[in-house]
Amino acid sequence: MRRRRNGGRPTIADVAKRAGVSSITVSRALRDPERVSPQLRQQIEEAVRALDYVPDQHARALASARTDVVGVIIPSLTNNVFADVLRGIYDGLAQTSHQVQLGNSRYSPIEEERLLATFLSQRPAALIVAGIDQTARSRELLENAGCPVVQIMELGEGPVDMMVGFSHRAAGHLVTSHLVEAGYRRIGFLGARMDPRTQRRLEGYRAALMEAGLYDPDRVTATPTPSSVTLGRDLLRDLLARMPDTDAVFCINDDLALGALFECQSAALAVPDTIGIAGFNDLEMMAAAWPALTSVRTPRYEIGSRAVQMARAAIAGRRPAERVVDVGVELQVRASTMRRGSAQAPLQKAPVRAI
Repeated sequence: MRRRRNGGRPTIADVAKRAGVSSITVSRALRDPERVSPQLRQQIEEAVRALDYVPDQHARALASARTDVVGVIIPSLTNNVFADVLRGIYDGLAQTSHQVQLGNSRYSPIEEERLLATFLSQRPAALIVAGIDQTARSRELLENAGCPVVQIMELGEGPVDMMVGFSHRAAGHLVTSHLVEAGYRRIGFLGARMDPRTQRRLEGYRAALMEAGLYDPDRVTATPTPSSVTLGRDLLRDLLARMPDTDAVFCINDDLALGALFECQSAALAVPDTIGIAGFNDLEMMAAAWPALTSVRTPRYEIGSRAVQMARAAIAGRRPAERVVDVGVELQVRASTMRRGSAQAPLQKAPVRAI
């Protein structure tokens, strides 16, 4: 037998022969399984497994100018927030021929530039990128990517291509306004890392308190240090040492809120009567804490899922008419901000427009 040019590996023609279909049908089934009948799909899948066939992505890229890879760049692999987003992305691609190539920018704009350059050299089918605060170089790379681009996790003017997320400023305003309505008047802010999304939550906090005539910059306690539960304890301890009359805190994430709760328990400060606590993202621990903690629920899984839907539609030539999707947020009001005598606030949804 003549030796195959690819070193003896089975080809798409071998799969087609074994499945009893044409090579074009095999190619179509591997690229877009939904375009092939279930019976043919099963025949082809059985042939692929029997032959241990692995598609040659480089050859496919040369033939089609694109691979079946969807590049995804997020700032953290350890943050539960992005774990939920990734679950939405992976589930959205589970029944397709597309594969995820994952990059972790570690909150570094320069690392994001490097990852974008690497991903684009491999001709991805689409790119999903967290955030809207790219450098000028990253923005240029995305604008000239030649493939669908979806920016996720927040909203902003002038999307590169498509965008799905929510207004962090509006969300910060929402939770701070709730604290005011619940009767708190000396409301502090606990922030960590202070990346652009966190800065916008701070803007919402500041705007809500200025509208109520309650803003005091001395009650803002923030650090570039990465967030943790222990840091939440430290930040609240520092705030109370400087401003002991503080009667509530808005924490920019749930780790800090949980740490603040632990500090209150250690210092025998009653929550919510002496001090109210609100977090952000509404991870599972917020409802399980005692007292249960108020938090802003962000639709992280939905963001990942919608980003995939938008990218797949654009890849197929059906670019969505709605290029910017605001998924909104919900305020989950729990015991940590329900003072005696104050009415329980109803579930609230952030406005679609940014404040």
